[in-house]
Amino acid sequence: MRLRSAANLAWQLALLVLIVFAALGLRPGQISGFSMEPRIDTDDYVLINALSYWFGPPRRGDIVAFRHERSAPSVYVKRVIGLPGDRIAIRQGAVFVNGAALDEPYVRFGDRRSFAEVIVPPNAYYVLGDNRANSDDSRVWGFVPANDLIGRAILAVWPPAHAGPLR
Repeated sequence: MRLRSAANLAWQLALLVLIVFAALGLRPGQISGFSMEPRIDTDDYVLINALSYWFGPPRRGDIVAFRHERSAPSVYVKRVIGLPGDRIAIRQGAVFVNGAALDEPYVRFGDRRSFAEVIVPPNAYYVLGDNRANSDDSRVWGFVPANDLIGRAILAVWPPAHAGPLR
């Protein structure tokens, strides 16, 4: 009898956790691909705060989840580099925002390619993967419309070795 009540308690606790997460606007997402390595690996699970951009726009450096028409998985996760109105240029792998070099300590696997300067249109964002050598991002398919944002990826939750806040 105790085994059955322990199993019931576990299910009730799991249901309560899901309800709290939903109330807080948190949703899980599984990562597919290598574009955010080394911080986020393929098959890692992250929590996405779906309410984060109801109260203000994304900031440069945020890791965002968004829908993309070209995506095989239904959700992409990338880092915001360019905000509306920004001029973005990439010269031999170095990213320049409005003429100033961007400090990017999160990029371990760089890319030496250059890309022409672009201006981020209103209500859109320029996003890049942290693993620049292996990322399908704004350099290839352009800007992410603000309406396609799902939320901010805030926490890696699985596997335990990768768990922690996302910055």
